[in-house]
Amino acid sequence: MSTTATAAAPAPTDRPRRGLGQVLVDQPIIVLAVVFAALYLGTAIFTDRSLFTLNGVRSVLVIAAPLGVMAAAQTVAMLTAGIDLSVVMTANFAAYVVANQSGAGTWTAIGLGLLVGLSVGLVNGIGVGVFNVNPLIMTLGMASILLGIVTIGLVGDGFLAGSTKLPSIVTNLASRDASLLGLIPLNTVVWLIVAVLLLFTLSRTGLGRSIYAVGDNPLACRLAGVRVWQVLLAVYMIAGLLAALAGIMFSGTTGSVGPDATNSYLLPSVAAAVIGGTSILGGVGGYGGTIFGALILTVLGRLLVQLDIGEAYRQVVYGLIVLVLAWVYVRATGQKGT
Repeated sequence: MSTTATAAAPAPTDRPRRGLGQVLVDQPIIVLAVVFAALYLGTAIFTDRSLFTLNGVRSVLVIAAPLGVMAAAQTVAMLTAGIDLSVVMTANFAAYVVANQSGAGTWTAIGLGLLVGLSVGLVNGIGVGVFNVNPLIMTLGMASILLGIVTIGLVGDGFLAGSTKLPSIVTNLASRDASLLGLIPLNTVVWLIVAVLLLFTLSRTGLGRSIYAVGDNPLACRLAGVRVWQVLLAVYMIAGLLAALAGIMFSGTTGSVGPDATNSYLLPSVAAAVIGGTSILGGVGGYGGTIFGALILTVLGRLLVQLDIGEAYRQVVYGLIVLVLAWVYVRATGQKGT
């Protein structure tokens, strides 16, 4: 029998097709910058021409800054394949403490508020890192505990009852009129400092490399001698600190505190990280994309308000963004849930 005729094997594809999801993964900053610019210009042209003014730009930055800081908390948690659902209650609790302790001095009050965030993060980190509690369960339970603590503290002569007047530095920081060189709002300067520190930590330090490694393959990290529990402890303490700072910043923009003041920020904080390219399965992403995610959501929120779309429908939009982009990123990176 002749063996000269053989079936021709199909030529291998040298260049795999690059869909939108893969482009988002490979060049998230460029894509997100284009999306933000298009959304900003579209909103300014068709619904809100004040965005073409300096005050309009400042107003976007003032609103985006607390969201950007809270989304930073979600970013570091998600990079380890976790999540922090306690961020909004941490933020609310910290803001209450700052207002309640304002009589003790501005910096004492702010320090105590930030200490709340560190303490909550420490407990979350111990639960997730030491006792291996699922991050979603741990932080959801912590959110419920914090809600109960705040509610008890406000009853009668509770430890949170009394003054709810914020220190002047907190309210001035969030004022649209308070700016650096007449251009950048002061709370955006705080956000910028947070961004620089976090970007440096994630890209230039051993902790940052460990965060990505733990999110990518925790078992391999353990076999390599990495103390995964210490990394997770540090991550959730950073997340708690950032959540507390976000709560203080948000209270300054509204001039008030409340047990549910920042609750509507929970889904947008996750959405900003997901939009920015941070995978919910860990090990992929970074804070640079989250910054644009927060800006995009802020402008989108402004557009929806201009179109007279209520808060409930806005939450639906944010939820759809998270679901669709999570699916896109998983498909693009080939990651699979466990």
